[in-house]
Amino acid sequence: MQQAQDFYDESLALNALLEPLSESEFESATLFKGWTINNIVRHLHVWNIAADLSIMDEAAFTEFLQQMAAGIKGGRLPDFESTYLEGLAGQQLRQAWITRAKTMAEHFAEADPKQRLKWVGPDMSALSSVTARLMETWAHAQAIYDVLGADREDSDRIGNIVRLGVNTWGWTWKNRRTEPPGPMPQLKLTAPSGALWEYGEASESGVIEGSASDFCQVVTQCRNIADTNLSVVGDVAKQWMAIAQCFAGPPQDPPAPGVRHRNMM
Repeated sequence: MQQAQDFYDESLALNALLEPLSESEFESATLFKGWTINNIVRHLHVWNIAADLSIMDEAAFTEFLQQMAAGIKGGRLPDFESTYLEGLAGQQLRQAWITRAKTMAEHFAEADPKQRLKWVGPDMSALSSVTARLMETWAHAQAIYDVLGADREDSDRIGNIVRLGVNTWGWTWKNRRTEPPGPMPQLKLTAPSGALWEYGEASESGVIEGSASDFCQVVTQCRNIADTNLSVVGDVAKQWMAIAQCFAGPPQDPPAPGVRHRNMM
């Protein structure tokens, strides 16, 4: 699966950002829930481990779920993840994370994309699982780029996240126990390479135009739509961009305007 390589390449891009950091910099608080860089890398590492277990050892994955369920009772997810990793932090954490990401990518690359895998919620295909890990890596990395004030250069592998955003159009509404107010708005997005990515048909739902990176930041809830340069025309299009959510879990609202931003060093 190409998506397995895309996941690993996205992990390598984040790894390059993390490699020069001091141990104290890993404790920098980000604008994502106040999580530190250590919190974020632990989160990525733990759930990469979980995804790897789901494809290689279903019994071990079930045991992980039991540990997780017990570990978060009355606590916070970052606390469980720190305990699970025995407090691993800083450069040792980075090395463990990127090493396991490589192993996980190799396992998914050899898998049948249609293979069904157990997960926290409903089962999913191997293709959906590794695409979700790519999306999580890209989205959580944004908070690290922001706190470090670092430039980010996306590649066309974010097309996987665009497609995830498109594929979760209906789910975004269903997750909020309502029906889509019309057909999906048309998308006209410019890829990092300059290519035009188009989805949907012209309709009264409207049209969303702009950079694919901005679209990805909205559907992953890294940015409020007001903090992007996307052009959003039509009531349905505006409603979608106000609640878009391409990740699993209960309905979540995007950050308020101005809350998530790049730190100007």
